[in-house]
Amino acid sequence: VKHPRKISGPVEILQDTKAKGKRFLNLPDDDLEPALQASLLCMSVQHKIMSLHPRKNLHTSKRESDSISDKESKWQMDSESSCVRKPREGHPVWTSSSTHAKASESMDQRDMQATTSFIIKGSQKQSVDVSVSTTKYPFTIMKGQIDPMARDFSHFKHSFSVCWSSVVDALEALNKLLRDFAVPLAKVNGEQLVELCLKSDCGWRKTPSAAVLFSVLENQEEVLGLVSRPGQRYRGERGTETAAICIQSCWRRYLARTAYMCHCRRRWAVQVISLSWAMHAQRCRVKRALQARRFSQLENYRSRAQHLAANWKHIRSSKRTIIHIPSLGYSKRQRLNTRRYDILQNIQIGRLCDVRDENVEVIYICPMHLGEDILQCYTSLQKCNGADTRTSQASSCNRRFIILTPEAVDHFPTHNMCLSTLLKYSPRTLKRIKHLIQGKQAYIVGRVGHVDDLAVADELDVPILGPEPAVSQLHSTKSGGRRIFSVAGVDVPPGQGDVYSLDQLYETLAELMTLNIHMQRWLFKINLQRGGCDTAFCDVCHLSCYNWALQRYRRYGPDLWSSKWVQESVLHRYLDDIPEWLAHYAQPAKTSRFLNWSSFLKTFLRQGGVVEAHPPSASVTYLTVDILLEPSGEVTMLSCGDQLHGSCFPDAVGSTVPQTSVHPETLHSICMRVAQACQQHFVGYISVGLATFVDHSTMEQKVWAFNLDIAYSDQLAMTQMLLMMTGGTLNWHTGCLEVPVKGKCSEQQAAAEV
Repeated sequence: VKHPRKISGPVEILQDTKAKGKRFLNLPDDDLEPALQASLLCMSVQHKIMSLHPRKNLHTSKRESDSISDKESKWQMDSESSCVRKPREGHPVWTSSSTHAKASESMDQRDMQATTSFIIKGSQKQSVDVSVSTTKYPFTIMKGQIDPMARDFSHFKHSFSVCWSSVVDALEALNKLLRDFAVPLAKVNGEQLVELCLKSDCGWRKTPSAAVLFSVLENQEEVLGLVSRPGQRYRGERGTETAAICIQSCWRRYLARTAYMCHCRRRWAVQVISLSWAMHAQRCRVKRALQARRFSQLENYRSRAQHLAANWKHIRSSKRTIIHIPSLGYSKRQRLNTRRYDILQNIQIGRLCDVRDENVEVIYICPMHLGEDILQCYTSLQKCNGADTRTSQASSCNRRFIILTPEAVDHFPTHNMCLSTLLKYSPRTLKRIKHLIQGKQAYIVGRVGHVDDLAVADELDVPILGPEPAVSQLHSTKSGGRRIFSVAGVDVPPGQGDVYSLDQLYETLAELMTLNIHMQRWLFKINLQRGGCDTAFCDVCHLSCYNWALQRYRRYGPDLWSSKWVQESVLHRYLDDIPEWLAHYAQPAKTSRFLNWSSFLKTFLRQGGVVEAHPPSASVTYLTVDILLEPSGEVTMLSCGDQLHGSCFPDAVGSTVPQTSVHPETLHSICMRVAQACQQHFVGYISVGLATFVDHSTMEQKVWAFNLDIAYSDQLAMTQMLLMMTGGTLNWHTGCLEVPVKGKCSEQQAAAEV
C-alpha cells in the first residue's frame, strides 16, 4: 500500500488488498479469495509466533529480506527452455511455465508481505477466527518426487507464496526422507506443513526431525508402518551404499569394541599385577621390619638375661618386683579351639601368694575383669599369712600386690589372644607398670613362651626369668622332653618320638611292640598339646596275632628273642595287622576333644607325636615336681605332689603335697639330673612328670620320666597358696611340709597335726 493515509477503515483496506492481490498474483476473482485467506492465516501464525519471540522481527534488516529472496529463487530458477531444474543429489526437481511470471511474483511478494503485515497490525485487537479444513491444501508426493505441475501443489504453492521461503527447506527434507525409505505415496497436509515451517524458521533454527516431518502427513499410519519395516531404508535412494556404510560401521564398531575390551582387560591385569606387586613389596618391607624388630628384642632379652644372671644373688636377697604374666602362648589353632581361654589363663592367680616374702611385690596381669567379691577374697587371704597374727606384715601385704587388666581385653573379646599379646596392645597398662616399677629391681615371670613376651619385656625394659620362646617351644614338646630325659640318663617309657607320617607310625609301633612284647597298652601323645587329655591308647589284647607272638617269644626265650632273625616274622605280622587294629580299637582318652581315632590321627600326624608304652602295672602313681633353674646356676625344688586323676586317666585334676610315692633321695637324684640337662639350654621354671610302679618281674620300684613342661605349673601356684595359708615350708630334702604350731600345743599334738 503506497498511500496508507488515504485509507480510512478496514473495509477500504480489504478492498485495496484484494485489488493489489489480483494485480500481483494475476489470479481470477474466484481464486483470489482463498489465496487472500491463506495469506491472512500465514500472517496471523507469524504474528502469534513473533509475539512469543519479540526480539525476532520478520522485517528487521535488509539481510533477512535478501535471504528470503534467495530461498524463493531456489524454487523459481528453473530452466528457461525446458523448465527443468537440476539440483544436487537428494533435492526434488521442479518445473515452471514462465521465468518472467516467477520473477514478477518474486518482486511483488515483498509488497504483499508488507500489506498483509499492515493488515494484521491494524486488526490485532480484533478476534479473527480462520477455520480451514485439513483437506483444503493437500498435495501428493509420489515416490519422493513432487509434480510441480499438479493442480493441488500449484494451488498450495500460490496460496502460501508469501511464506514460501520457509517451506522450501522442509519440503526438501521431507522429499529426501520419503526417497530414502522408498515411500510410494505420501499425502501432505499443507496447512500443518506451513505452521511447522514457520515455527521452525522463527524458533528452532534447525531442520525438523523425521518424526516431526511425518506428523504433517495425512496417511501417517501407512507411512510409518512402511518405514518401520526392517530393511526398508536400504530399498530407497542410495540404499546399497547406506547398507554398506552400516555394515562397515558395525564391523568397525566390533573391531573397536574388541580392541577396547582387550585394552580394558590388559589395563585391569596391569592394575592387578601392580597392586599385587605393591602389596607384596609392602608386605616384604613390613616383614623385614618385624624381623629386625624381633631380632632387636631378642638381643635385648639376651643382654638383660646376662645382667640378671650376674646380679641374681643380689636381686634375690633384696627388695624386688615380680611381674606375673600367666600367658598361654599356644599356636593360633590351639587357641581358637580352646573354650574359655581367659579362665584357663587365670587359673594361676595363686601367684599373688609370692608376697609372703617380705621383699617381694607382685604385679599380677589378669586376663579378665575380676569382681569386687573376688578382689576382697584375695585381699583377706593376704592378711592370713600363717598361724601367727603379725599385724604389721598382714597390713603390708595389701600394699605389695596389684592386679591389672589390660584394656585390650575389651577390644578383642573373641580372638582368644594370649595375655602377652593383649598386654602388648594395651599402652595405658604398660605405662602404669612402668610407673610402678620405676627405680626398682623387677623381672617378668611368664608361663608358656610367646614372641610377644619379648615385646612386652622390651617395652618395660625388664628381664624375663625364663627361656627364649623358640627354645621353650622346642623342648616343651613330648619329643623334646624325651630328648632331654635321654641326655639326663633317666628311665623313660619304651617309645619313640618325632613321628610325623602314617607309615612311620606303623613301623615304629611294630618295632616297639616286638621289642617289648609284654607291654599291654600303648599310648599316642601329640607333641604340642599339654595335658593328658590329648592322648589316645590302644590295648594289644585286641590284636589277632598277639597270642601267636607270645608263643614265639616263649619258644625262643628272652635270650634269643633279641636276635633280629627271630623277631623278623613277628615284625612282619605286626605290620600287616596294626592298621586294622588301630582303626577298630584305638580311641582318644577324652572324646570331648577328639571324637574318634580318625580325628585324633589327623592332628597327630600334622603336629607330630610320641608313641610310648603304658607302665605294665595296674597300680601306677603319677607325680609332678616343680623346679626353678636359677640364673646363677643353682637348682631349687619348689613343689612336689602326687597327682589326682579324674575320668581322663592321664590328666591331673589336682595333687597332694608333699608326694609320698618315691623316696626323697631317689626323687632328688632324678630331678637334679634333669635340671642339669635343662641348664645347658635355658633357665626358669620347669615341671617334670614322673610315673612310679612296681615291676612284677623283679618286684622293684621303677620311676619313669614321661613329661617335661617348661613353664610355671598350676601345681606350683596351688602350692604357693598352700604355703601362704599355712605359713609352712616345704623341705624337699626330707619330703615334709613343715607347719608352725598354733598357740600352745603339746609336741604330740603338733606332731599329729604334721
